[in-house]
Amino acid sequence: MATVVENGVPSGPAKATKELEIDKLFRALVKVQGSDLHLKVGLPPHVRVAGTLRPLNRGPIDDEEMTRLLYGLIDSEPRLKDRRREIFDRDGGVDFAHKVEVDGTVWRFRVNILQQMGSMGLVARRVNNKIPDFAGLHLPPVLEELCKFDQGMILLAGVTGSGKSTTIAAMLDWINRNEAVHILTLEDPVEYVFTDKKAIVNQREIGQDVRDFMVGMKHAVREDPDVMLVGEMRDRETFETAIQAAETGHLVFGTIHASTAPSTIGRILDLFPEGMHSAIRSALVFNMKAIIAQKLLPSIKEGVQRVPTVEIMTFNPTVRKLIQEGKDDKLADAIRISANEGMQDFTMSLKHLVETKMIDRATAFEVAPNPEALKMALKGIQVKEAGIL
Repeated sequence: MATVVENGVPSGPAKATKELEIDKLFRALVKVQGSDLHLKVGLPPHVRVAGTLRPLNRGPIDDEEMTRLLYGLIDSEPRLKDRRREIFDRDGGVDFAHKVEVDGTVWRFRVNILQQMGSMGLVARRVNNKIPDFAGLHLPPVLEELCKFDQGMILLAGVTGSGKSTTIAAMLDWINRNEAVHILTLEDPVEYVFTDKKAIVNQREIGQDVRDFMVGMKHAVREDPDVMLVGEMRDRETFETAIQAAETGHLVFGTIHASTAPSTIGRILDLFPEGMHSAIRSALVFNMKAIIAQKLLPSIKEGVQRVPTVEIMTFNPTVRKLIQEGKDDKLADAIRISANEGMQDFTMSLKHLVETKMIDRATAFEVAPNPEALKMALKGIQVKEAGIL
């Protein structure tokens, strides 16, 4: 009997599980080293490889086949199928994790089944089995220093598909390898599966292990965590519970949809009524340790498909003062003048990626927030900043 490897660790004999029709498509994604699988009625299945969507060599999926494929996937976990169907019928979409064995290795997928134009569809992200380290992800070494905080909040900002979950997994696994602590995650769904190293890691999946984030956070205070991952900051309640955890002595990680580190402040404030903004600014000043924003770019380096450009804003006295006083428009300048403290903006990151031949100049200028500043930086010209306080 074959031995299955999950997360790089043999997990014993493979179990004889019923083959799902859709698993053939997940296997095809793995075989072509794709990152995402897209299914839409009227089109053949598409996979994203090195950032580009490509059709698989087969005919379009019709409504009947799509319904058969996706309800088969929804019902693949008998204990969870009723909840999945209820969420899908209520919200028009449902998220969960799915596992498929490919050549003796179990791969995990983050699945979203959606309703669009009266038909079902699917987008699934392949989750790498091995959790990469900072060097393997081409991330700035300063991220290691951020993992050494005992308390506070660290947010990863970016759009969908920008690699936020992978960066957080790398940070949590650094702590797992180096600190004798309890790491508790609340995820919807669980993506990377951690193997206990120096730390104890408990991962709770919303819907499967706990009803929702609020119940999970209520339980967390009795579960003695040192480090917590609370998933995406998508509403006021999630952020409030996360900041309370940071205030009570935990190191809290989370993700948020924002394009830059400075703009994340406004994104957080948007979750709250204006009358609470002053109190939220104070909470950020006292508890936030860093905001990391990133985007994934196609790489020109052999063997590397995509590489992150990363903006890092740590909460030094200047940044805290600007946030407390509502001078968010000055934060970008504060990042630029604090490079010796480990901060960097996207211009600095793109300059480094071009100079180390990770990306080409055309890609850098295409995504640069300020192409003129990047042009000057690549020529070695430093922009002199005006006073920001």
